[in-house]
Amino acid sequence: MSEEAPRGGLFASLRGLVATGVEIVHTRLELLATELQEEKARLLGLVAFGAAALILLAAGLVFLAVFLTVLLWDNNRLLALGVFSALFLGAGAVSLLVAMRHARSRSPLFAASLAELAKDRAAAEGSPSADGR
Repeated sequence: MSEEAPRGGLFASLRGLVATGVEIVHTRLELLATELQEEKARLLGLVAFGAAALILLAAGLVFLAVFLTVLLWDNNRLLALGVFSALFLGAGAVSLLVAMRHARSRSPLFAASLAELAKDRAAAEGSPSADGR
């Protein structure tokens, strides 16, 4: 009986050491995932919707310039240019707002990896439900 107690103590210590190691890796991956989520959202959102906003706002400004140029011409041209200017400027403003919202949003990067590490940590701590049985 005295041999089982040290063995149980050694295995419990090893299990605790493994659990601590898995927890450290889990924490590091959570931090990495958070940083990557922020950077991904910022870059992709700003590049995609920022480019769309710039193109649409530039086109709207061109139409606005043409609108002002032909201000004294026939009424049909004014209506068409006014509508196009409003559409392009509105679309550019909406794209800019979407780009700003996308830059602030997050995606679940490394979610599966973090879930697997949580299972590993639970298994190392000796939780009976860790392996799904």
